[in-house]
Amino acid sequence: MNVLDKIVEQKKKEVAEQKVQTTVDALKATDGFQRTGISVVERLQANNSFGIISEFKRQSPSKGIINDSADVSEVTKGYCDAGASAVSILTDEQFFGGTMEDLKRARPHLDCPVLRKDFIIDEYQVYQTKSLGADLMLLIAAILTKEEVVKYTDLAHEIGLEVLLEIHNEEEYNHCYYEKVDVLGVNNRDLKRFKTTIQNSIDLAKILPEEQLKISESGISSIEEMKLLQTHGFKGFLIGESFMRTEDPAAELEKFLSK
Repeated sequence: MNVLDKIVEQKKKEVAEQKVQTTVDALKATDGFQRTGISVVERLQANNSFGIISEFKRQSPSKGIINDSADVSEVTKGYCDAGASAVSILTDEQFFGGTMEDLKRARPHLDCPVLRKDFIIDEYQVYQTKSLGADLMLLIAAILTKEEVVKYTDLAHEIGLEVLLEIHNEEEYNHCYYEKVDVLGVNNRDLKRFKTTIQNSIDLAKILPEEQLKISESGISSIEEMKLLQTHGFKGFLIGESFMRTEDPAAELEKFLSK
């Protein structure tokens, strides 16, 4: 069983427990569910946008502890202030050291959109994502069927969430792409072996719809790489680890953008 399979098995157990603890009706009654979202699409398409989605991530299965002392509210607010188009917050606990409370705690301090980064395998989590105060929800093609992508995307749109569909290869694109997703992300990291190269985005760009808003995720460590990806049609860039490995991730983002 690879890492991704283990994560999905654990997620099934967690979601089953969460459904018992909190009903969908209770999720709908939260302040987070009632708030009006901020459009990630509009931020990425803005003329003055750098297109960076800065990530708050404490650890990963492949790299272990990345930064377990940073404060989620302080770092994500710093990201927004430094010029991030959006922030990404990991809410998976067992494998990435995040919590749903991280997103709930950070949200009131932010004036930019928030991506909930987790492993969505059940429509319950769509309602949950909205209740946490997120603006954008991640769907990972590697763990979903086309029918699930369609179902979760349509539901997300009904309740005011935008959707990022993440693919890793051409097979996943052909299998799961749904033209109504708001953003299509190409993950440069192989989730089975956890190896990374931005060449993956460059290669896949040749077959992706030109009109689709696209972002490149993982392994981007320089402005030069970002500019190269822009020439291949990418409007956004999810960057986290290179910032989070420093004492002041927001200052590192500011330094990155000033180059």
